[in-house]
Amino acid sequence: MRLRLPTEHPAEPPTGYKIAHPVLWRDGTRAGFTGVSLGGALPYGVVADAGCVYGRRHRPPARRCDCGFHCVRERAAAEALLCITEHRAAVLLEVSVLGAYIRFERGYRSARQRVRTMTVGPCACGAPALALADAGWGRPGRSALAATCAGCVRGRTPVTFAAFARLAGDGLRVVAAPGAEVLPGPAGAESAPAAGGPGSQAVPGMPELVAEAALLQARLDWFQTRLALLGERGPGGAGQG
Repeated sequence: MRLRLPTEHPAEPPTGYKIAHPVLWRDGTRAGFTGVSLGGALPYGVVADAGCVYGRRHRPPARRCDCGFHCVRERAAAEALLCITEHRAAVLLEVSVLGAYIRFERGYRSARQRVRTMTVGPCACGAPALALADAGWGRPGRSALAATCAGCVRGRTPVTFAAFARLAGDGLRVVAAPGAEVLPGPAGAESAPAAGGPGSQAVPGMPELVAEAALLQARLDWFQTRLALLGERGPGGAGQG
């Protein structure tokens, strides 16, 4: 006789934590995530259904397979994974475990998930992150992003936290650890009510204004460099081809 696991019917979806790399679609119209291990070749959006990474024709999560979205129950357990060398540039995700799932000692493996919050760590130099920028690698059609400060942006085009949240959609919240939260507003606005109380308004504070000013200055420096190069070429060197 085969023993069956008990069936759970929670009043609310369980909450889990995981790490991933933020990615930007090549055309710049969408944003999402890619995993750090088994499912790293299959980028996913804020709300996504799992598929079998081995191409098998069964519904995740299958008991005799590793397919499905993996997450742990304790935030500290997911944060500990960020200490691993190859995961230092990853972000922390808080997710809702949706659909069918299998409970393990430390977490879940589910058929569906919703990413609620993305927490971005510091820049690789150790300074607080002000935006995301090209990480120097990616997947077909998608570029990986990593946290960056104003001093490390250089010639890369920064993606602000608000812009990433807007491109990812589905109510994603982006938080700069340990700083302020940036939310996409209605009708594409850059900000929205923050989680701090009923009717509270997300009024930009000094850290947010400093971050935006630093990013604008970084982009201005880049444009000035490009203009200087065009000036050195002379009027006949521009507009060719």
